[in-house]
Amino acid sequence: MSFLWCTLHVKNLDESIKFYETFAGLSVNRRFEARPGVEIAFLGDGGTQLELIDAGDGDSYPVSDQISIGFSTDSVDDKIRELKEAGIEIYREPVQPNPHIRFFYVKDPNGISVQFAQQM
Repeated sequence: MSFLWCTLHVKNLDESIKFYETFAGLSVNRRFEARPGVEIAFLGDGGTQLELIDAGDGDSYPVSDQISIGFSTDSVDDKIRELKEAGIEIYREPVQPNPHIRFFYVKDPNGISVQFAQQM
C-alpha cells in the first residue's frame, strides 16, 4: 500500500499553486475541471502528491492548527529569508528540538500550517 495524496480545499487555485510551486518546489502534473465550477490540481513528481481542490466559491473549509504539511529545506535560514522577502510572515519561529532537525512554520494562502524542516 502507498500513500497517494493529501487533499487541501483552497480559496483560489492559482494563488495556492503559486505558493507551493514557489516555496515548496512542487510542480503541477495534472489540472482539470472535475465538474462545472470545481477545479482540481495535483502537484508533485512521483510519490505522494498534493491535491488542491477549488470549488469556485471563494471559500475554503475550516482549517485546524492540529494539521500541518512538511517540506524539507537545505537551510532554514535561507528559506526564512526567501519567505520574508516575498512578504510571507513566519508563523512559528525556528526550533531545534534535537540535534538532528530544525524547523519553522508559515501559513499558506488558505491558512494551512506549512512546516519547512532542515535535517542535520
